[in-house]
Amino acid sequence: MTKVALVFKCSLLLMTCCFLVQDKADAGIPVTTLSPPEGNTTFLDGTTWCVALAGVSQIDLQNALDWACGLGMSDCGAIQEGGKCYEPDTLLSHASYAFNNYYQQNGNSDIACNFGGTATLTKNNPSYGKCLYAAPGSDRSATPPLSKHKSSFLWWEIVGILLLLYKGS
Repeated sequence: MTKVALVFKCSLLLMTCCFLVQDKADAGIPVTTLSPPEGNTTFLDGTTWCVALAGVSQIDLQNALDWACGLGMSDCGAIQEGGKCYEPDTLLSHASYAFNNYYQQNGNSDIACNFGGTATLTKNNPSYGKCLYAAPGSDRSATPPLSKHKSSFLWWEIVGILLLLYKGS
């Protein structure tokens, strides 16, 4: 096998690993989900929040949450143990926080609130207690969308791995 063929196969393997989708065999098992506590229901000048949909597959919801906090680069510190939004400790509540964070950081675009069909827009502010969900104009959403340099770092890592594989063969 030539070096080029080996590098090509390794790159395909890396891309396959990056986009691996979990088997949905268990998706048919119904799971009871709890909604995050309802917050302020005042509609503020067209303000919308992105929250997880109740009743969707737990596997799909977990995959979407993993993406939002990983490659989506949402700030998920508040839903880590001890964080202001850790309670209630439910998948639906944590996903709602992460989805909204991503949505607000990415310009409140409808496409930024899809997450494979596991999210929806709401006019009801889902904030509760000390857990404040970002909204347009808030300090958390005032940060500009993530730079191209941060998202391209992953690709540089992959290129580096491929070069190491190429040199080693």
